[in-house]
Amino acid sequence: MALSSRLRRLACALALVLAPPALAAQGCPGAVASRSLPIRLASLSASEVRITFVGHATFLVETPGGVRIATDYNDYVRPGVTPEVATMNKAHSTHFSAAPDPAIAHVLRGWDPNGGAARHDLQVGDARIRNVPTNIRDYAGATEYDGNSIFVVEVADLCIAHLGHLHHTLTPEHLRALGRIDVVLVPVDGSYTLGQDGMIEVLAALNAPVMIPMHFFGQATLQRFLAKAAERWPVEQAGTASVTLTRDGLPSRPKVLVLQGR
Repeated sequence: MALSSRLRRLACALALVLAPPALAAQGCPGAVASRSLPIRLASLSASEVRITFVGHATFLVETPGGVRIATDYNDYVRPGVTPEVATMNKAHSTHFSAAPDPAIAHVLRGWDPNGGAARHDLQVGDARIRNVPTNIRDYAGATEYDGNSIFVVEVADLCIAHLGHLHHTLTPEHLRALGRIDVVLVPVDGSYTLGQDGMIEVLAALNAPVMIPMHFFGQATLQRFLAKAAERWPVEQAGTASVTLTRDGLPSRPKVLVLQGR
């Protein structure tokens, strides 16, 4: 297992070196496809991406090339495997780790400890990971500029956005920087992050075909969000913690997909 992990990291590093410079300038243009959403657990083909809800705000994204990306990596809720990439945000300790696993090749903080906005845009194997900074409230209620990041994973012609600890609606500048989003991982607690009505506004602006709730505190909170969301979009219960997605398998109209988790 250790040898396999080392080989995987070596392959990712080699792909990063050999990636064409033009790739970093590419976003996620184009329209979405028009088939029903497939939900299946199997070995990934060249067009498949697996998303697993680990818990709270942490997902594990697995690419066709074997790259594993953990979102809002922290010391409380972690995937059962060591990812090649870990993204983090700073609003609360359940969204970052002060001592991430040293085996993680790329630890991406959604804030700059030295001040200003964090800037990430890197190619790891078959995945591009980039960020769009947003603001957060501090404990006194003041605005902390660029304290959060929306991380976008581009792989297999899918664009997956993790909103992090989002505290405000998105400006036209944010939306332009994000580009086309196919899958959005959205905090729905309605209190620590943006209120649920505001988050519905964010989702409407993004218009992603697949919207996956996260960051809720119990079923009552989740159900309040789902009741609001159902006024606009169909809601589907996956019945599992994982979903395997393809570009051609995206639904023809946006839907909320609930993965099992906490």
